[in-house]
Amino acid sequence: MDMNFRRYPIGIQNFELLRNDNYVYVDKTPLVYKLANTNTTYFLSRPRRFGK
Repeated sequence: MDMNFRRYPIGIQNFELLRNDNYVYVDKTPLVYKLANTNTTYFLSRPRRFGK
């Protein structure tokens, strides 16, 4: 049974490498467009002490 697993792009900062070497990539462009172009208020939360 040949299972083709895709790797997570941990530490990869080169988009070309990410796309060409079979890493997992999720394009969320339509979601960002929808978020920016709707007339609704959004609350974007983050975990406590995020980025510290």
